[in-house]
Amino acid sequence: MSSAAGGAAVGTTGAMVAALMPSKKKGSSDPFTSIVKYYIFSPNYILYYIGILVVIRILYMLFQGRGEDFNIGQFLVDINPFMWANIGIAMAIALSVVGAAWGIFITGTSLLGAAVKAPRIGTKNLISIIFCEAVAIYGIITAIVFSAKLTNGQQVREFEVANYFTGYSLFWAGVTVGMSNLACGISVGVAGSATALSDAYESSLFVKVLITEIFASVIGLFGLIVGLIISGGAQNFA
Repeated sequence: MSSAAGGAAVGTTGAMVAALMPSKKKGSSDPFTSIVKYYIFSPNYILYYIGILVVIRILYMLFQGRGEDFNIGQFLVDINPFMWANIGIAMAIALSVVGAAWGIFITGTSLLGAAVKAPRIGTKNLISIIFCEAVAIYGIITAIVFSAKLTNGQQVREFEVANYFTGYSLFWAGVTVGMSNLACGISVGVAGSATALSDAYESSLFVKVLITEIFASVIGLFGLIVGLIISGGAQNFA
């Protein structure tokens, strides 16, 4: 009976391991290595581990009577508002340039590949590259407008409430513009790729698909407008 029970336990454990394992691919290693590879070192699970470590740290501080040290408000106040403003400006222009480059990469490769078989599409489909480049221009415009609210670096012992408001406004406005332009660049790149391929197949489809690309390019303009509205109430640093 004991051997039968042991065999059943081993079989149950093997079934559990097989259920946890992803589908076995050709040339895969043993089950333990697969579990470590796909579950322990997976990027998604790494984020979970970081979250667990943060929670453990917070609980440790609470049980040690140092819960007041975990103060997000104090953390935000301790950081120089000039830092928040400059990070927002950097995010606006950096993410916009990344979105423009990504879009040009997507639509440019499709355009060049399709132009080999249909050279006639090369000139008029350059408008897709222009749309992608406009995304980077949105980021540059935002950075110039936001930079006008910054003054020359000076020694300030204590900041006013208006200074913190300006720093936070420029930070979130920059993040809004940057993320909008990143999404805009990718969407314009995909739409431009589809425009080039459809035009190579049938020239009458160019105008129809181009309308979709135009709507995709407006997303970045929306982000620019919202960013300017967010930073509209921010005063210049005194």
